[in-house]
This record gives sequence, C-alpha cells and structure tokens, in this order.
Amino acid sequence: MSSSKTLRKLQVVSPVPADIDIANSVEPFHISEIAKELNLSSNHYDLYGKYKAKVLLSVLDELQGSGDGYYVVVGGITPTPLGEGKSTTTVGLCQALGAFLDKKVVTCLRQPSQGPTFGIKGGAAGGGYSQVIPMDEFNLHLTGDIHAITAANNLLAAAIDTRIFHEATQSDKGLLNRLCPPNKEGKRSFANIMFRRLKMLGISKNNPDDLTPEEVKKFVRLDINPDSITWRRVMDVNDRFLRKITIGQGPEEKGMVRETGFDISVASEIMAVLALTTSLSDMRERLGKMVIGNSKAGDPIIADDLGVGGALTVLMKDAIDPTLMQTLEGTPVLVHAGPFANIAHGNSSIVADKIALKLVGPGGFVVTEAGFGADIGTEKFMNIKCRYSGLTPQCAVIVATIRALKMHGGGPEVVAGKPLDHAYLSENVTLVEAGCVNLARHISNTKAYGVNVVVAVNMFSTDTEAELNAVRNAALTAGAFDAVVCTHHAHGGKGAAEKQIEMYTRQGFSSLPICMAKTQYSFSHIPSEKGAPVGFVLPVRDVRASIGAGFIYPLVGTMSTMPGLPTRPCFFEIDVDTTTGRVLGLS
Repeated sequence: MSSSKTLRKLQVVSPVPADIDIANSVEPFHISEIAKELNLSSNHYDLYGKYKAKVLLSVLDELQGSGDGYYVVVGGITPTPLGEGKSTTTVGLCQALGAFLDKKVVTCLRQPSQGPTFGIKGGAAGGGYSQVIPMDEFNLHLTGDIHAITAANNLLAAAIDTRIFHEATQSDKGLLNRLCPPNKEGKRSFANIMFRRLKMLGISKNNPDDLTPEEVKKFVRLDINPDSITWRRVMDVNDRFLRKITIGQGPEEKGMVRETGFDISVASEIMAVLALTTSLSDMRERLGKMVIGNSKAGDPIIADDLGVGGALTVLMKDAIDPTLMQTLEGTPVLVHAGPFANIAHGNSSIVADKIALKLVGPGGFVVTEAGFGADIGTEKFMNIKCRYSGLTPQCAVIVATIRALKMHGGGPEVVAGKPLDHAYLSENVTLVEAGCVNLARHISNTKAYGVNVVVAVNMFSTDTEAELNAVRNAALTAGAFDAVVCTHHAHGGKGAAEKQIEMYTRQGFSSLPICMAKTQYSFSHIPSEKGAPVGFVLPVRDVRASIGAGFIYPLVGTMSTMPGLPTRPCFFEIDVDTTTGRVLGLS
C-alpha cells in the first residue's frame, strides 16, 4: 500500500496539540478513495456524506471463497478512570502496519456512545496522532446506528406495555377481533409473524375463525407478568434520574402503574445482537427471540410473541452494515456496534471483522479492539464473540501504562478531572514492579486461550527508561511473546439471583455463555481492589438474559446500566465555531 495515494505522512508537532486540533488540521480523503484501496467498487457501499460509507454485507458473499488476513485483538490491563489508550494503540498499530510497513490493514472499532462523549471520558477516536477522522462525526451521530437501536428498543418497550393494557381491558373475542380484523369480504387472516407464535403453541390452523375458544385464549393472551419484565427503555445520554421511573400515570392508562427504568442505549440487547449477528436473516431471528419477561405461568415471552420482531429488523436493516472511515494517515477503519463493555461483551461486530479479514486477504492484518481490561473485553471476545464467529486470533495485544501499573502497585487514587498525584509524575520503579502483578494476571489469562501475547506500553512523557524496562522484564517473565514501548500518541502509527438462574435453566437457556457484568476497575467487584486480588467472592445481585444476543449476564456488585454525569461533564468544553462550522472541544 506504500504507493497508495490515500496514505498521508503526518507533520508531527511537539508538544502534541489537543486531539480535536490535530483532527481538524487534516483534510480527510474522500471515502471513495479509501474504499478503492480495499478494492471496493461503488456498488459495494452507500455514501454517508464525503467521509463515511456503509459497506454492504453483500461483499461477504462475493468474497466467500477468498482467504483471510491475520487477526489481532487489542485489550488492556485493568484501567484507571482516565483510560490507558487502548483505542490510540489500536489505531497507531494500524497506521504503523499500513503507512510504514506496507501491509494491507483494517482497523475494527466500536462506535462510541454519546454518554461518555458528553460525560466523563470524552470521545473514543484514539488520541494525538493516532486517531480516526472525522473525529466529530465518529464521536457523535456517525451513521445513526445507535439511534436505530434506541428506536427499536423503545418500540419493543411500547409494545410490551400496550399489550398488557389491551389484554387487561378486552375479552378473548375482542382481542382476536382486533388482532385479526376481517377484511372487506369479512374474512380474517393471520399476519405472517403470528404463525411463529401459533407454531410455538402447537396450533397448525391457518384461519382465525377455525380456532377453538381454548386456542383463541392461548393465542391472544400473552398474560405477561409485569413483575417479570426485564426489558427497559433506553437513551444514549447519561441520565441518572431515569435509572428508576414509574410509568402508566396518565388518565388514559386507567391506573396501570409499574416501576421500570432507562438504560443507556449501548446496554440494550439490540446492540449486543448487532455485534454478534452474522447476516440479516440471523439478525431477524435473534431480534425475534429476545426475551422480555415471562407469562404468569412462567413461560418466556419473546419479541415475536408481541408481533414486533419484523418491525425491529426493519428499523435495524441499515445498521447491520459497518461504517467505513479512515485514520489520520489514511488507513481504513470499519466502525460497527458498541455494546456496553461492562454489561455486554464490549466488542465491535462480527460482520465488520469478517468483511475486513476478506478485504485485507492473506498477509494482511485486521486489528480489532476489545473493551476495557482484558478480563472484560478480551476474555469476552474469546468466550462469546469468537464462539459465534468461528474466528480465532493469531495474536492478542495488552495495552499497559506506567500510570495504571503504579496505581495497581499501591499508588494514590486516580480520579478523572483531578490532577495526578506526584507519584505518577516522578520515577518509582518499586511501585511499577508491584503493580505488574495486574499485567501478569492478564497475560496468563489471555495466554490460556492459546494465543501469543504482546504487551504494548503506551508511553507518557513522565515515564522513565528504568520504569519501562521494569514493565518489559515483568511482561517477558509472565510469558508475553514481547513487550514494546509505544509512542504512537505523539508520533502516530446470590437469593433472587439463584431463582433467576433456575428459571432460565427450566426455560432451556442453560447452555448459553455467561457474560459477567462487573466493574472494569478491578478483577473483583470492588473498584478499589487493585493489583491482582484473589480469594474474593463475586456478589451477584441479579441475573438477566440476552437470549437474542446469546448470553446470560449476571450483574455483579453495584454495576449500573445507566451511567450518571459528573459535576463537570465533558460538554462544558464542546461547542461549534459558528464561522467555520467546526466542532470544538471534543477530546
């Protein structure tokens, strides 16, 4: 790719400017140029403006017989609240492979949620001279996938409460009359989606008028137990005051009040479905199978019982296609899906990885990022994503920083928005060495999957050679294949839980993988327990099922599915230059 006109040599400035300033200093190539380098023709993608395109799933069908490239997953050690530069390392690695080592490469990343973008962490486009551009588009609406998930999720929520309302206010005959209304000739028919429920009930009749009174009752009454409903509404904003709400207070709802709440959109099961699906037909089946609660008899109620699975798929039909973007140096990026790493499996989509592996071909590289620390992102990548994709990575990268290792070694608390303690800004090899127990645990856990592990030490200006050498020695001793210092930022390149488990087992879901929903700041459930704690017991306060996505997730400790805003959110810095139209203050 060295002769490619889409590769750009960056004019590096020191000290490194703000991320948004670097991103705005570069005019992106038209996305058609990036597509051309991947041998994508115009009928393989749909343009979304000049710098983004949706790559169509039909590309997979066309390239079915071609070979795959090398598959690399990037995870990290247990992070500080500031993050350790995993996205930056992922992007920088790909820029090095593509722009300097002349390899075909595609970066596969999750789509950021607007929650952290406007909340505490800021954007997720990378940083410094290792970024995805346009940065503002990447971190905001992108191509609308999260908005589609929000709409689909809330359509299903509306369908649930509406069905409970109508069943409570109508007779069996009345329900059948409205579910299967007669046409102008007075004949009734089932909607196609209704045959899914009829089949599940063991009813093989094709005419609603042929149903016995008992069959009518079974068909029209889902008899949802309101206390069993696990489906919540979502929005892509950190709004702590929506964590618990009361609905049904309007006079029209006739006192049908119940407690529910909002999650953040990326915690929706629909997001997890998007990330784990392999085709449009597979997504349709997964969306239809999503369990929203139980009947009063204890049977699972799915989206297709409510007749909404097809409509959900329609809302999601464009979201299934990954979005093509570019790095600062002009290497291609596929952005797709963004499941909440604490709650779901925290990885970008299977389809993006599969498309990318075909596009780079044998000898090329696909580098995909796994969310948070390797105990959350990489292990879920191996146990859940690879289980459904059938893909196996050749290498796993673990990103570490001296800052985080000092924290795990007993350093002072790191708090976002507060200046770092002196211990993090001056040499302390002893603290680093003590903290390497965290890195060593991640290395051994990752090696257990049979992959080579490379440690990438994301270097900061305050890191010393002695500290970096201590990390390298600890990594090699723990069994890493290699440990590399990276400067890409500056240079580029129990009780009720047991009842839930018993119920899910009775309903036939016991073979699904377990996806622990826990804090990212410790191996345990207590964020303040740093290093590599052992002998702890994980308190499971609830167990939920993402049947459509294909996993059970126990909620450990105080893990929240709706983050809150800090006192001083990132949005204080975000504005627009009304003269140029450029976004300011994104980080």
